[in-house]
Amino acid sequence: MTRPLIGISSYGRAGQRQTFSLPCEYVDVVRLAGAVPIVLPAVEGEIPEALAVVDALIFPGGGDVDPAHYGGRQHEANYGISMERDGFELALLRAALARDLPLLCICRGMQLLNVALGGDLVPHIPDQYGDRVVHRHPDVLPVQHDVRVDPTSHLAEILGVTELSVHSVHHQAVGRLGQGLRAVAWSPDGVIEAIESTERTLVTGLQWHPELAALGDERQRRLFEALVAGRRDDAHRRAARRGR
Repeated sequence: MTRPLIGISSYGRAGQRQTFSLPCEYVDVVRLAGAVPIVLPAVEGEIPEALAVVDALIFPGGGDVDPAHYGGRQHEANYGISMERDGFELALLRAALARDLPLLCICRGMQLLNVALGGDLVPHIPDQYGDRVVHRHPDVLPVQHDVRVDPTSHLAEILGVTELSVHSVHHQAVGRLGQGLRAVAWSPDGVIEAIESTERTLVTGLQWHPELAALGDERQRRLFEALVAGRRDDAHRRAARRGR
């Protein structure tokens, strides 16, 4: 039996050698879920060919989305902005939505999903929500906090719970929701922690990092297993995708 191929977009070019990179946890958990990970470097021009091959996509974490994409302003806390990565991932995401591919969008990926569908972002959480909940260590390291999940959501169905502790590394958040999206999880301070499509079953955005816990936490691993199980592996649909 052929294993499904899950595309994962890479981080943008960085360092003296301009390296494309990706934390190993994304690769490890996709393999654990029974699929083959395919890392997609953040360069435009090969999106149709990539989408003809993969069965689903993961958009990972990373630096901030350029505020210009949602009509915002630069903030002194902005970091890691990559015009190349933004351009590639926004084009890839919109093309994937048009093809109805299953998507799991993590941290930056969730914010990108919201922006791609016309929403905007909270530039810096403490400015709007205060510091009741810490969402990121000052050294840009993960912290843990609780989230509450809407019991009527597809996310709650996958997780099997409506409350859990998650790993968080972000200073921005989803603001105005994009078209066809609804909020389905929140931290105690009211920050939106998950969104999902009201028009497509398998489009989920998570503000937390499930890949950091999935190897030892069955509930978080189910998020990746659901992505793999929901892949578009029908031969006729795959052929149609290639023909577009």
